[in-house]
Amino acid sequence: MAENPEVTTASQAADDPRVLAFGRLQGAASRLEYILGRAIEEEFGLTHLMFEVLLIVSRAGRDGIGMRAVAQEQVLTTGGATRLVDRMEAMDLVKRTPDPDDRRAQIVRLTAKGERTTVRIARFHVKNIQHYFSDSLPASHRKRFTDDLRTLSHAARDALPRLR
Repeated sequence: MAENPEVTTASQAADDPRVLAFGRLQGAASRLEYILGRAIEEEFGLTHLMFEVLLIVSRAGRDGIGMRAVAQEQVLTTGGATRLVDRMEAMDLVKRTPDPDDRRAQIVRLTAKGERTTVRIARFHVKNIQHYFSDSLPASHRKRFTDDLRTLSHAARDALPRLR
């Protein structure tokens, strides 16, 4: 098969190995998101997106993370990120403080409850990831696969337009 064959029919489009591979990646991600996200929501009453934000804020450490960075990491509008963090702040999972370097910006940090909640959900989530994700792959492929996913994720992140 040529490196970049021209697609001239719908059948070629549907059977292109790159289209099929991306479709499988997207399908697997969507199904796993549904399975794992639903489990978190049923067990803890939080959405998977909220848990992802807790993890993003956790990675930032004590210094916290700006609202714009939260939006960028989750591919949300700044308004969408604000509404999400508003709900999480009302649940006492995160707190916002003014950014000392930019009066217009706010920094998000975990609260003590947010820290405890993140740990509880992560323990539960790791078991589900092991069952539905890791155990589905041959042990000899897992590290390479996760490394390749990181590469894809970073490439996609870097291709996104920056929020203003």
